[in-house]
Amino acid sequence: MSSHKFAVGQTVALLPGSRDGGIPRGRYKIQRLLPAERREFQYRVKHTIDGHERVVLEGQLTADGGIFS
Repeated sequence: MSSHKFAVGQTVALLPGSRDGGIPRGRYKIQRLLPAERREFQYRVKHTIDGHERVVLEGQLTADGGIFS
């Protein structure tokens, strides 16, 4: 297994799927790198607007790139 794609402090975009229980889309800041779950790395992220923290899988994240400008 390789390493995490994103780094602590990096701002990323969360693009939840239909089965992600109403997690809001938007910009999140990486708070902590977590071990893999089912062969996919996890992250502790914090929403940049409402401040809520959650654990997400790497596949739910993308480099921000201004998609929420």
